[in-house]
Amino acid sequence: MIYPILLCGGSGTRLWPLSRQSYPKQFARLTADQSLFQAAARRLSGPDFAAPVVVTGDPFRFVVTEQLAQVAQAPGAVLIEPNPRNTAPAVLAAALWCARTDPEALMLVAPSDHLIPDADAFAAAVTAATPVARDGTLVTFGITPDRAETAYGYLELAATADPQTARPQPLARFVEKPGPEAARDMLAAGRYLWNAGLFLFSAPAILNAYRTHAPAMLDAVTQAMDEATPDLGFTRLAAAPWDGIDDISIDYAIMERCTNLAVMPFDGAWTDLGDWDAVWRSSNPDADGNVCSDRSTALDCADTLLRSESDGIELVGLGLDGIIAVATDDAVLVADKSRAQEVRRAVDSLRARDTAQATRHRRAYRPWGWYETLVMGDRFQVKRIRVHPGGTLSLQSHLHRAEHWVVVEGTARVTVDDSVQLVSENQSIYVPVGARHRLENPGKLAITLIEVQTGAYLGEDDITRYEDIYART
Repeated sequence: MIYPILLCGGSGTRLWPLSRQSYPKQFARLTADQSLFQAAARRLSGPDFAAPVVVTGDPFRFVVTEQLAQVAQAPGAVLIEPNPRNTAPAVLAAALWCARTDPEALMLVAPSDHLIPDADAFAAAVTAATPVARDGTLVTFGITPDRAETAYGYLELAATADPQTARPQPLARFVEKPGPEAARDMLAAGRYLWNAGLFLFSAPAILNAYRTHAPAMLDAVTQAMDEATPDLGFTRLAAAPWDGIDDISIDYAIMERCTNLAVMPFDGAWTDLGDWDAVWRSSNPDADGNVCSDRSTALDCADTLLRSESDGIELVGLGLDGIIAVATDDAVLVADKSRAQEVRRAVDSLRARDTAQATRHRRAYRPWGWYETLVMGDRFQVKRIRVHPGGTLSLQSHLHRAEHWVVVEGTARVTVDDSVQLVSENQSIYVPVGARHRLENPGKLAITLIEVQTGAYLGEDDITRYEDIYART
């Protein structure tokens, strides 16, 4: 049995404005009807796989379980990092969990934001690598390059390796992201593969590697696991030992120091969708090299990506060549495609100005559903709120604002102080300042309501919670 380990963090900067810190790219639907996270979970499922172990942060825990439920997947565990510390401690926490569940567990570590269209070909590569991984070898997967790419690290095969053979090969070294000339030389040499950040190894083998090369990290993560607390089906790693762990990748901390390594060549399609140029390349450009979303139109354009993420925005490009244009409800990116890897600079600039769009989506996801702001003024705000079947907002009150709810879809059960009543479509209810109130969806269909807030202060931190089924503080 193979235990999929889905690494589900990320800052959400490289595919801004669609991907942001509050909702990074693995949860977005970039190239298909499913998110990258959902596609990864489905790709690593079946009779040979155990339920996935997901390592993520607190803001994404309910998004993880909701998206898994949408594709009929149940997690084996969801480990909550107190704060992001890169891949080395994340993989170690998963290895400790697996070892306690199955001492001989075989782990397939996969970032949750990669695109691998041919799932069968990838499954065949995993099958080919399994025997050596069971024998104690740490297997990394290398992608056969089709261009001189400077955005990826590389793996150099040993002199005795055969890159055309579909079985694990000896690895000479890891290579940092190269410059253009070095990338061209490595492509021509034919002995270099892209480093995909995918690994297959047994729990005992990887724990022994940490014991040898990162004993302090092993002690700290073990303590974080020993002191972990259950929370609504999640496992919260203890913060105190975790906070002292180095922020370091598994490549630097472990892989580059080990000798029991092998690389499994994979010549199927793969991309980490690391920038908008990669999205353009993976979206089947037309004869003119253009990729357009449903609400986008290209006129006399070439090699251009036009993408509108808003139902209310029609994006039209005229006479563009090599341009990326992405529009959301609250932000627009226009960039030369050759500079797609620099989008982080735009995010940094917005963050320096304390602009909300730098990190937060207009739509905010909650365990019960989501809300988005439609209109905001000096003393009022209008929101659209969607509550999933069975969803329940916390029992709460506000010091500075009143709320008026109008139900436009479904039937809500609403508590306002001592009153509890059902509010159906085309009905409304008023929540005065200071009133304890709660909204629940007792039905089987989603509820949509329009909320009008009025008051001197409308910030999200003006909430006093008294009860919450999701254990939020």
